[in-house]
Amino acid sequence: QHSNAQLVNIMAEDMKTLEENFRQKNKSCFILGASGETGKVLLKEIVTKQIFSKITLIGRRKLTFEDKGSENLVQEVVDFEKLDDYAAAFQGHDVGFCCLGTTKAKAGTEGFVRVDHDYVLKSAELAKAGGCSHFTLESSKGADKNSGFLYLKVKGQVEADIEELGFDRYSVFRPAVLLVDRQESRPAEWLARKFLAPLSLVFPTALSIPVTTVVRAMVVNVLMEGEKKVEILENKDIFNLGKLAEKTEK
Repeated sequence: QHSNAQLVNIMAEDMKTLEENFRQKNKSCFILGASGETGKVLLKEIVTKQIFSKITLIGRRKLTFEDKGSENLVQEVVDFEKLDDYAAAFQGHDVGFCCLGTTKAKAGTEGFVRVDHDYVLKSAELAKAGGCSHFTLESSKGADKNSGFLYLKVKGQVEADIEELGFDRYSVFRPAVLLVDRQESRPAEWLARKFLAPLSLVFPTALSIPVTTVVRAMVVNVLMEGEKKVEILENKDIFNLGKLAEKTEK
C-alpha cells in the first residue's frame, strides 16, 4: 500500500511532473479487455495522457474507434483457447493492464472460470515471458481463494497464481461495485446502482466506486515508481488514489 506520506509527496510533486518523467522513459503497454467497462475508460485515459510510446490492445476481435487519438493503437487479435500460438502478441511490453472478465450469467460457470482464471493467468504468463515488468490486474472487492462464493474464489485464486509468476511489480486492484453508464445494464445491477449511486456520495469507499476513479488510480499507480513488488489496493485505497489524481488535474 502507498503510505500517506507518499501520497502527500505526489501532491507536492504535481502529476504533470510525474507524467513527464514517465513519458521520457518511452514505455509501451498492452491492455487486455479493452472492450469492457473498465478497459474502455482506461484506454481513453492513457490515449489522452499520452504517457506510453506504444499501446497494444490484445483481444478476440478488432475494435473500431471514432476518435482520432486511437489511430496509433496496435491491435493483436488472439484466440484465447490457443494463446500459446499468439505468444508474439505478448512480447515487448513494459506494462500490462488486465481488465479481462465475464460473469457466470453470461458465460456459465465453466466459461466464467475459463475466462477469469485460465485466460487471465495464461496472458500473465505470456506477458512475463515477453518481458513485461509491471502487471496490473483488475480483481474484485472480497477476492479470496478460500471464499465459498465462486466469483470471489476464482478472483482470489488468479490473484495468487499471478503473484507466483514473480513480476518485478504486480498491482492488484479490488474495486467494489463499479458505477458506470452502461448500455446493456443487468436488472440487478441497475437496482444496485440506483441505490448505491446516492449512497456512494455519502459512503464512497464502502459499496461502490465510479469506474473513472478506478482507472485514474491505475494510471497514477503506474506513474508512481512503487517500492513494493506486490501491492493490493482495496476499494478505499483505489478511491483515495483516484481522488488524488482528480485534485491534481484541476
